[in-house]
Amino acid sequence: MTSLTERLQIAPPIKRYRIGEVSHFSGLSRQTVHNYTIMGLITEQEWTEGGHRLYDESVFEALARIEQLKRTMSLREIRELLDREQSAPNVNVS
Repeated sequence: MTSLTERLQIAPPIKRYRIGEVSHFSGLSRQTVHNYTIMGLITEQEWTEGGHRLYDESVFEALARIEQLKRTMSLREIRELLDREQSAPNVNVS
């Protein structure tokens, strides 16, 4: 039996979230989401024609991690950690 996604002629669009939706679902204020974006802690995936940021589903995991790290680290330290993680080469251990 094939799944619905395998039978679809056209792939459904990827869900993108506006800042208000990110705020609503994460429980963080719009200003906090905006500040984290400006600081480079999270990134938007696209922009609307009207200039609004759009985020994908990964933003919620990133925000949860940031909020957890804030218990023991400053935002500057979190930014440095994320920068190190992004610049580290991916090593496959087999």
